[in-house]
Amino acid sequence: MNAVVDHLQVVHARGLRKAYRNKLALDGTGFRIEAGRIVGLIGPNGAGKTTALKAMLGLIPFEGELSVLGRDPRTQRDALMNDVCFIADVAVLPRWIRVKEAIDFVAGVHPRFDRAKCERFLANTQLKPRQRVREMSKGMIVQLHLALVMAIDARLLVLDEPTLGLDILYRKQFYQRLLEDYFDEQKTIIITTHQVEEIEHILTDVMFIRDGRIVLDAPMEDVGQRFVEVLVNADRAEAARQMGPIDERALPFGKTVMLFDGVSQAALSSYGETRTPGLADLFVATMKGTYA
Repeated sequence: MNAVVDHLQVVHARGLRKAYRNKLALDGTGFRIEAGRIVGLIGPNGAGKTTALKAMLGLIPFEGELSVLGRDPRTQRDALMNDVCFIADVAVLPRWIRVKEAIDFVAGVHPRFDRAKCERFLANTQLKPRQRVREMSKGMIVQLHLALVMAIDARLLVLDEPTLGLDILYRKQFYQRLLEDYFDEQKTIIITTHQVEEIEHILTDVMFIRDGRIVLDAPMEDVGQRFVEVLVNADRAEAARQMGPIDERALPFGKTVMLFDGVSQAALSSYGETRTPGLADLFVATMKGTYA
């Protein structure tokens, strides 16, 4: 594999395969992620999301080709991790650890950690250097995590269900601060989450994974142009079905919502009210298995 770094391509995967006993977690998976993008890797439990992330981070063996920041995670993991930051769950920190000790730890393990930047962020919070995690609210823990993460000058940030267990207020705070205070055109963020609606507005790209395969891989602007939902009255339902919807769901009073791929809104407007589907509705339609 060519080890020359392509600054426009952060991840290039081709033919990834990983099996656990009788379960095929990755089944010939392939995708590309470019620099300066926020990518949502979305799929149901057991679809292969976490396995794909672990492969990128060099945490598991696998078959196929994979380049992350121009390096093979299997053989160049130590060098790769200098440019990568990984967070599995912002709600998990040792309850005994103090703020100062958490800063000391990250400073000791990550070469791109900027202590001064972390302390500047914490100066705008109520967190104190000797305060322990067990003394903090969930919101304070989020603030500590954000301070630690945003002080790492990593080219790739990988977030695996980062806001699991947090209420909606702190989930929104996490993503907003990440967008405002961390992300720029030199950094790339990969997020897996079940809370699709909460990250939809910050994503530049989306990948749906099902049964170890990528079944949708597109920039968000293309998703908005490609897919159309139509609210169809009962008397127009059969005619609308002739246009080949990829999914439909019934609503009260005889109405049906139909989802179309690659059919223009102009061509569908005579069947009912048209709109761009939400990412969650598109995800549900994709995971039914009748599409992709």
